Amino acid sequence: MSLTSISLLIIAVSFALIAIFVVKVLLAASSTMKNVAGTLESVESKMDGITKESELLLQKSNSLADDVQHKSESLNSLFNSLNNVGASVGNMSESMNQLSASVSRTSEKHSDDLAKFMKWGDTAINMYSKYKLRKQTFEGRAPNHDTK
Repeated sequence: MSLTSISLLIIAVSFALIAIFVVKVLLAASSTMKNVAGTLESVESKMDGITKESELLLQKSNSLADDVQHKSESLNSLFNSLNNVGASVGNMSESMNQLSASVSRTSEKHSDDLAKFMKWGDTAINMYSKYKLRKQTFEGRAPNHDTK
């Protein structure tokens, strides 16, 4: 065998070994790509589930925010009403103070009339109390006509 034949044989064996290693590398890369594709499919399906749950959570959050806003608006009207009640009570208190001052001035002028008025008021309260007591006593004694 000549030197060229031996060199050609070494080159052919070298190409064959290189081809075998390239095939092995390509098979390993193919296997890795299949694993990556499977992993990506799994991640995609999990992301779909997460996306659906996120959308439901967002809808519930929006619904809750609307409910809170509605209740807050209701509370605003309640606070406005309470403010109006406070103003009314203030006006009534002022009126009562004026009435009290007027009654005080009048009572100084008409102390006898005021004493009579107080006696009549006391009598009216006593009569009303007796009326309520008699009414309660009568209702307690009245027979029960319910047939249920």
